[in-house]
Amino acid sequence: MNLAAVRAELPVLARYAYLNAGTFGPLPRRAVEAMESQHRRDLEEGRSSREFFQGALELRERVRNELTRLIGAPEGSVALTSSTSEGCAIAVAGLGLGPEDEIVTTDIEHPGLEGPLRVSGARIRVASIRTRPAAEALDALEAEITPRTRLIALSHVAWTTGALLPIRQLADRGVPLLVDGAQAAGSIPVDVEALGCDFYTVSGQKWLLGPDATGGLYVRPGREEELRILVPSYFSWERGTFDPRAGALRFDSGWIPTASLQGLASSLAFAQEVGNARFARAGEMAEMCRELVGERVRVITEPGQSTLIVFEPAGDPAELVLALHGSGVVVRDLPGLGWVRASVGFWTSEEDLERLASHL
Repeated sequence: MNLAAVRAELPVLARYAYLNAGTFGPLPRRAVEAMESQHRRDLEEGRSSREFFQGALELRERVRNELTRLIGAPEGSVALTSSTSEGCAIAVAGLGLGPEDEIVTTDIEHPGLEGPLRVSGARIRVASIRTRPAAEALDALEAEITPRTRLIALSHVAWTTGALLPIRQLADRGVPLLVDGAQAAGSIPVDVEALGCDFYTVSGQKWLLGPDATGGLYVRPGREEELRILVPSYFSWERGTFDPRAGALRFDSGWIPTASLQGLASSLAFAQEVGNARFARAGEMAEMCRELVGERVRVITEPGQSTLIVFEPAGDPAELVLALHGSGVVVRDLPGLGWVRASVGFWTSEEDLERLASHL
């Protein structure tokens, strides 16, 4: 992997040690150029021609195919969404759960997943794993599963601790398994068929380095018939009918801005060009980050987990984040926990990590 060429494609790295892809990834130069080109075309030629709509529809399918390839999903099993939060809501609400049903989740979930669970009407059983070693997560989750469990819902990578959760071990139990993949897709290899999950959400603006309001939802073939379409869009139906489209396509969001799809397509192409070596590179840099930071403060994230490194600073986390930004280092704090999180990508350099560590 040519690190210099990769970093040249991400202009923000010239100014900052950018370690916050877990919130928003650094935009590739080509993604912004693609969006600007689309806006210029729309400005000069309008948005009402057959050519415009045909191109937009073809672009949707191109992005869908790339997301499908990225997570190892079968053809027709990925819906286009505006976020992982929307994907989680589609799956949870579509199951039509009620007061007699139970959902098993954890105490380290993002509001994008926890929110839909809380309004589902089902009883929530929460496995407490935040302060436990990652190896104990499976036992804690299994202890919450009962005959009334109708859904297991959890993250692939925890946004608060960086822990990898035991997805494969929770699959194929006769209970639908929903996985929030916001911190995994694009940062580590993902194969939804190998994982055995039933629903998997993807965020475009984080580790895929795409623009805002882009994402996807994997629905395991056959499961789509078990989900109600609660928010039908123009794209939910076979053309000229009100027959649901085949597979996951019936859950497509409404109109996603064409420029945003152009940007995401370009970002996905960029990652594809870098190749699968990017995953190993990100993992190596994450371990280096953990070691460097661990020489100065207590690290929450265990070795060998993900590309998120969470640590507990000596002082106020929010003040540290501001101070680091002033020194050219971009990280984020985790409100209510007293922790700071660094997101390490394949574009991260040793100098970026040393810059972070030197200011702790």
